[in-house]
Amino acid sequence: MHDIHVPSDIQARYLPRRKAVSLIIGGFTLVGFLAFFALLASDPDRAWQAYVSNWLFFASVAQGAIMLGVATTITRAKWNWSVRRVSLSFGAFLPIAFLLLLPMLGLREDFFPWIEKMEYDEIVQKKEAYLNIPFLIARNIVLPLLLFGLSLMFIVLAIRPDLGPERARDEDGDPARARWRERIAGGWLGQEAEVERSWSRMSRLAPALALVYAFVMSVIAIDWAMSLEPHWFSMLFPAWFFMGAFWGGIALTVVAVVVLKKLAPDFDEAMGPQQLHDLGKLVFAFSIFWMYLVFSQYIVIWYAKLPWEQEWVIHRSDAEWGPLSIAMLVLCFAIPFVALLGRKPKLIPGWLGAIAFIALIGLWLERFILIAPSLHVSGTPTLTAWEPLIGLGFLGLFIGSARWFLQTFPVIQMWQPPKEPEMVERELPQDAELAPRV
Repeated sequence: MHDIHVPSDIQARYLPRRKAVSLIIGGFTLVGFLAFFALLASDPDRAWQAYVSNWLFFASVAQGAIMLGVATTITRAKWNWSVRRVSLSFGAFLPIAFLLLLPMLGLREDFFPWIEKMEYDEIVQKKEAYLNIPFLIARNIVLPLLLFGLSLMFIVLAIRPDLGPERARDEDGDPARARWRERIAGGWLGQEAEVERSWSRMSRLAPALALVYAFVMSVIAIDWAMSLEPHWFSMLFPAWFFMGAFWGGIALTVVAVVVLKKLAPDFDEAMGPQQLHDLGKLVFAFSIFWMYLVFSQYIVIWYAKLPWEQEWVIHRSDAEWGPLSIAMLVLCFAIPFVALLGRKPKLIPGWLGAIAFIALIGLWLERFILIAPSLHVSGTPTLTAWEPLIGLGFLGLFIGSARWFLQTFPVIQMWQPPKEPEMVERELPQDAELAPRV
């Protein structure tokens, strides 16, 4: 990775503020929540199923985008120097996601079938230590707070070195930026010391955050999806869920980068072929990995022929849900795999962005399929216009929070991690007298 050129002087550039965009985002949010309350009045069960599936999608891909930044920190990646901040910008949605989670904790028998079955089902009764409302509420408050809190801490460490007086270049004189600079950069130690401090702490925090991510997202997957069919269980299901979220975060970063490249020449130049190619390879690779997890989930159910496992698959492959399951496979695997074969498609911004967007639609459909078939086992409608309409409300808040972040903090990270010696250099003798003689 020595051939990656990182400019020595990166100027602070912010996402421009546009009133028309604000109106569109506000319109999305309003339409989405009006749709939710309208459906809540006529069919509360479907309203909450749409709400939960949308929350699972938007919260998980936002966290997945942060984990892309975490993963590249762990691996000391250099290729993503111009897109690191883009991935982290979606962390601005996490406080909103936590607030949107709280109403879900009030759901009872109409959403969780195991509550009613606990009275007479011996198999469910054996799971009572985990499947009970007080413990459900407690872990779904404490664990997301832990994950989101550590993620926000990671983001603050990543943006702090860019907010010191040495780099306080704000041509617009935006008071909101000045206020956030004062809050985050208080007790400034100097540019070099701040870079060393942030990088050291990020390097230690990143591995811990990766472990917490896997654990917390596994609990969320079990509580809000797998437990809806309480006789069925799978050790692979949580990994399928949180790796899908990670892949969604990569695809989300691609879409945001493609949009930013169209907005300003500076962004277009910095987020160049190197970044597009590497992001494209990640979208392509994880589409294959996602399909591998799906097939691994299916094949053990197929050859074991256990009724309580087959039931979960049957609910998603019958006449009602089968077409949606096939559509999910096409959107998440077939299209990305075929469309991104070779090097050239990964270097075309519009093409790569479109394929990443298609993959995100497939993941949105996947989150819905994880929930709805477990609760609609009779001849009821599958996917209607209500679910995407309610999703618009989440989309408005999601885009609005990321947009606020990129308007408040530099889009491209100006500071770069301190150069670390390669492993070969570490092993070379430090004392000239100990150096081998030629």
